Amino acid sequence: MSRSLAPPSPGALRACMSRFATGVTVVTYAGEDGPRGATMNSFTSVSADPALVLVSVARRARCHDQLIDSSFCVNILGAEQEPLARLFAGAQGATEPRWATAARVPRLTNPLAWVECEPWQAYDGGDHTLLVGRVTDLGHRDGDALTYAWSRFGTAAESSDGIEHLI
Repeated sequence: MSRSLAPPSPGALRACMSRFATGVTVVTYAGEDGPRGATMNSFTSVSADPALVLVSVARRARCHDQLIDSSFCVNILGAEQEPLARLFAGAQGATEPRWATAARVPRLTNPLAWVECEPWQAYDGGDHTLLVGRVTDLGHRDGDALTYAWSRFGTAAESSDGIEHLI
C-alpha cells in the first residue's frame, strides 16, 4: 500500500537547501541594450566530452527569456567580488561592472574563473529552466572563492594542495 506524501513548501525546500554550500556565479549575456547578467548559484559541470555545463534559471527571472537560445558566460566569482554578486541579484549600490573587452560573449573582468558557452539544450525544470551550454572557451586565476550557504555569503580559501590533475 502506497501513501501519498505532501510535497514540502517552497520555503521549507529553500531553508533545507541553504545548508548546501555553493559557489557564486554571475551569468552574463548580450541583452537588447548591452551586456546583462544575473547572479546564480545553481551551476554544475555536466560532461567533459563534449564539454557541457548547466545553469538553472528561474522562469520568473527577467533574464529567463533572453538566455534561452543565447550564448552566455558563467563568471565564477572570487571572494572579493561579493558586491558584484549583490548587484546582479538586484541590490542597489555604487558597484559598476567592468566588462572584458575582447570577449565573444559579455564577460566580467577578472572573475575567479569563467566559462563561455553556446546553447546546447534547454529542459523543463518545474519553475526553472535547465540550460545546458557547450563550453567554447574558459579561463581561471588564483584566489579565494565566494561561497553561499545559510543564505549568507562566505569564502572558501584557495588550497595549495589542489587536485585538478586528478580530475
